[in-house]
Amino acid sequence: MATIADIGFAAGINFLTALAFLVAFAVLRIQPVNDRVYFSKWYLKGTRSSPPHGGAFVQKFVNLNWRSYLRFLEWVPDALKMPEPELIDHAGLDSVVFLRIYLIGLKIFIPIAILAFGVLVPVNWTSNGLKDSKSLEYSDVDKLSVSNISTGSQRFWTHLVMAYAFTFWTCYVLNKEYDSIASMRLHFLASTKRRPDQFTVLVRNVPPDPDESVDELVEHFFLVNHPDQYLTHQVVYNANTLAKLVKEKEKMVNWQDFYQLRYERNPSTRPTRKTGFLGLCGDKVDAIEYYTSKIDKLSEEEAAEREKIVKNPKFVMPVAFVSFRTRWGAAVCAQTQQTRNPTLWLTEWAPEPRDVYWHNLAIPFVHVAIRRLIVTVAVFFLTFFFMIPITFVQTLANIEGIEKAAPFLKPLIEVPVIKSFIQGFLPGIALKIFLIFLPTILMIMSKFEGLVSLSSLQRQSASKYYLFLLVNVFLGSIILGTAFQQLNSFIHQSATEIPKTIGVSIPQKATFFITFIMVDGWAGVAGEILRLKPLIIFHLKNFFLVKTEKDREEAMDPGSIEFSTSEPQIQLYFLLGLVYSAITPFLLPFILVFFALAYVVFRHQIINVYNQEYESAAAFWPDVHGRIIFALVTSQILLLGLLSTKKAAESTPFLIALPILTIWFHRFCKNRYEPAFVKYPLQEAMMKDTLEHAREPNLNLKAYLSNTYLHPVFKEDEESDEIFASDEEKDYDNVLVPTKRQSRRNTPIPSKHGRSSPPSDIDIIPLHL
Repeated sequence: MATIADIGFAAGINFLTALAFLVAFAVLRIQPVNDRVYFSKWYLKGTRSSPPHGGAFVQKFVNLNWRSYLRFLEWVPDALKMPEPELIDHAGLDSVVFLRIYLIGLKIFIPIAILAFGVLVPVNWTSNGLKDSKSLEYSDVDKLSVSNISTGSQRFWTHLVMAYAFTFWTCYVLNKEYDSIASMRLHFLASTKRRPDQFTVLVRNVPPDPDESVDELVEHFFLVNHPDQYLTHQVVYNANTLAKLVKEKEKMVNWQDFYQLRYERNPSTRPTRKTGFLGLCGDKVDAIEYYTSKIDKLSEEEAAEREKIVKNPKFVMPVAFVSFRTRWGAAVCAQTQQTRNPTLWLTEWAPEPRDVYWHNLAIPFVHVAIRRLIVTVAVFFLTFFFMIPITFVQTLANIEGIEKAAPFLKPLIEVPVIKSFIQGFLPGIALKIFLIFLPTILMIMSKFEGLVSLSSLQRQSASKYYLFLLVNVFLGSIILGTAFQQLNSFIHQSATEIPKTIGVSIPQKATFFITFIMVDGWAGVAGEILRLKPLIIFHLKNFFLVKTEKDREEAMDPGSIEFSTSEPQIQLYFLLGLVYSAITPFLLPFILVFFALAYVVFRHQIINVYNQEYESAAAFWPDVHGRIIFALVTSQILLLGLLSTKKAAESTPFLIALPILTIWFHRFCKNRYEPAFVKYPLQEAMMKDTLEHAREPNLNLKAYLSNTYLHPVFKEDEESDEIFASDEEKDYDNVLVPTKRQSRRNTPIPSKHGRSSPPSDIDIIPLHL
């Protein structure tokens, strides 16, 4: 069981590791050869160019100005200087609101830590509950927790009052932040530059029609039902196979460039490779000719696939992006039911073009529900499967358990340094290793569900990851760790005493979570700013593949905020902080260090490195708020259970009201603020349209939206552009709507020809505009 000395040893290791990462970063960032790695965002914006290389040749790679090394920590104030409005213009609202999550952690836990250390720690330390309990194993850290208070003591009233104070303060901060971020979102949508998604709606589950193609059917439906607002549309093609061919061709081109550059550097020898698996076996051939033939073959397959997609109507999916003349018209369509059958003509706001996950648009809508059921079952089994490594981690956290299982290791384990390393550092690093591949698995599951935007994929994957952290890392560690630590008590006590043992032992798991916070939150965050993997990959590409400045730009990997992993990690710290604030306040300073360090590091990365893939205008905030509320309710329920095992009969009933009040507060915030994140007010849309029309009365919106929602694999092909652009020449201001049908049940205006008469090539439906 870890002591304060063990925690101090682990803190020293993680502090030195984090410091080493930060110093290495501070030195590497000022080297000219690394400029594109640590300032890639400015290069992509076109406001920064390669440093000048005057003087000695070595200055191309190494910074010889010794004064710059004296200012190696100047990146910290630089990261904090940029004001929030300027940061929104620079990096987007998503990035700024993501940073505010760390600030909320500081706003919540700094006052809570001050109160807890000023009131709860003295109350806990001066009690003798653990000393009076002969059967339980404990350390000096546990004397700072609620476990040290004797059963039935009046001191539990202090914890009750503090629980109310912590809850009210947390709710106050959350309410202010929700109000502020909702206002920021509406202001951002009102003030941001014109974007295609403001005028566009994604339409799914278009019903089949025997007389018309999907393209004609969509055009007809919206000309009839949205005559004054409909502008244009783009049907969705199943181009997944073509996308794979394009991606494979790009890979072959990169290999060809690699061998071509290699040959140019050494013209005396033609490069070769083997034709077998991974180039390890098979016949040896000329590498340049080999990849040239591969590229030619893929180009032929690509051209054939393009022609097949364009000419075969089976490749047209019952999905379309429909654009409107105004934001108001798009808002009306996106937020209303289109037909009496609620399963047809489903409309929602279109993601911005960068945010579209094209692969899943080809999934039939009826398959989505089945896929989600499969994923739900898979997540359930995956969550409980990971209990096995969690159990292993908990055995590492328990020295006594290791000694009982392997007595021959006892002399080695009892060495003070090794014992401190095992109890204070090893469990955290072991858990971190087991969690490395989990986010990738969960993202694959989310893609299988059929979500159509990258932002929704990130949010859905984050929900799964948070569930996993809650069940396995938090609850699993507490339950399994308690069982291992108090194994002797479990065996020899009666069944009625086991809940009491668990209630007393839960606070003792704080030491395990402290080690995890230091490994994951201190050293892990410091490692993020070093960007060791992108640094190595950039220099490899720069040496083997880069021939032009464009190649050098493509070799940069600026990355972006991985919301699917970062946000659940932050939420785990909120959960730990809120749960242990009234139980073991000793954990709070370690969480504060994480929030402060992470805020500075990620602010620097957002300003200088990250290039966001999309902009959702902080659509993820309701999820963030909901998880903090969940953590707050969990902390209240666990404290209630703990006090009940301590026979605090007088104070326990007063705690029951806290979860009820917190849930009521959540319902209030949901009704008051969440509509700003799921709906676009018609008043705001009309104001934006009116201002834009006054400023740009001659705006050609159709030209602006031209091919915006065309699949990326078609945008690079001029021939495809001409085919898909033919829709622009249609005149939708006609008073007649052409249609190739005999009748339409869901159209209020019937066709000229009944079912008894033979079908005509084209019917004309009058439309009053």
